[in-house]
Amino acid sequence: MKAVIQRVSSCSVTIENKVVADIQKGLLVLVGFEDEDNKEDINWLTAKIANLRIFGDENDVMNLSLKEVGGDMIVVSQFTLHASTKKGNRPSYLKASKPEIAIPLYESFVRQMETELGKKVQTGQFGADMKVALLNDGPVTIIIDTKNKD
Repeated sequence: MKAVIQRVSSCSVTIENKVVADIQKGLLVLVGFEDEDNKEDINWLTAKIANLRIFGDENDVMNLSLKEVGGDMIVVSQFTLHASTKKGNRPSYLKASKPEIAIPLYESFVRQMETELGKKVQTGQFGADMKVALLNDGPVTIIIDTKNKD
């Protein structure tokens, strides 16, 4: 499982000209799944994201988590995180899970993220053509791969 976490001042997801998710201060989490991903990966990653100390404290030092600042979150499925670009110029997505595997993992990830944060998490729509608008704050962007927990 791979995730790209972006600290945002604002973020929204639009599908067919309708805004389906909209937050101010918080995190945009793009997440992609592989067939080998499991509940242990979900639990580890959601805890890691919820507790990442990437928000400024009173001295503007990145020392606070999303939970501590009361920020919001949008989670968007992103199979392209598993693109392989080793051969040629057209990325291969063979490592990305097919929908029948990825959708239950995605839904479980969102539910566990809500449990970790103790609040509702907004989402895009799996498989939809989404327009994601964000104002990256910092910019702060963190990439996490559950296959590389070092």
